[in-house]
Amino acid sequence: MSSIPQNKDELINAITFVSGRLLDDYRSIPDELSRTIAIEGNVKGTAISVCDTLAYLIGWGKLVLKWYSLQSQGQSVDFPETGYKWNQLGLLAQSFQKDYQNWDYPSLQSEFTTTTQDILLLVVSLDNHALYGVCWYEKWTLGRMIQFNTSSPMKNVRTKVRRFKKINGIR
Repeated sequence: MSSIPQNKDELINAITFVSGRLLDDYRSIPDELSRTIAIEGNVKGTAISVCDTLAYLIGWGKLVLKWYSLQSQGQSVDFPETGYKWNQLGLLAQSFQKDYQNWDYPSLQSEFTTTTQDILLLVVSLDNHALYGVCWYEKWTLGRMIQFNTSSPMKNVRTKVRRFKKINGIR
C-alpha cells in the first residue's frame, strides 16, 4: 500500500489502520496524564495535551463531514471553516481544542471513534469515481481531502502521542 491512498479501498484501510493504532495508544495513557501539556502544538512554540490532540482530530473529522453534507445539498462551503483561511490552520486547531476543553478523556475517545466511524460510513457509501475520479475542491479529489484531514493528521498525532508515551514511561 502506498503512503497516499489512491482509491476507496486504500483510503478505508488507511483510516481504519491508523485510527485503530491511535486508539490503542490513547487507551494506554492514564486519565490523569491526559491533560498534561507536553505535546508539540499546531501553532509554532505551543504545547498541548493528549486531550487536545483528540479535539484536533475530532474537529477535522467533523469539518470533513460538514463539507460533504453542505456540498451534497448544493450549498456553498466556506473552506476550511467560516472565519478561518487556509493560512490560519493553527488558530482553527486551537478553536477545536477550545470546543472540547471541558470534555473528559473517555468521552473524547468515544467521540473520536464515532467521528471516525461516520467518516468511514461516508467513504463506504461512495464509489471510487466519486472519491478519486473528479475534482471536488479546487484541484483535489474528495478522497484526497478526506485523507488530508483524517489519516494524515492521525499519523502525525500518533507520532507525537507515542513520543509522549515514551517520555512518560507508558508501554
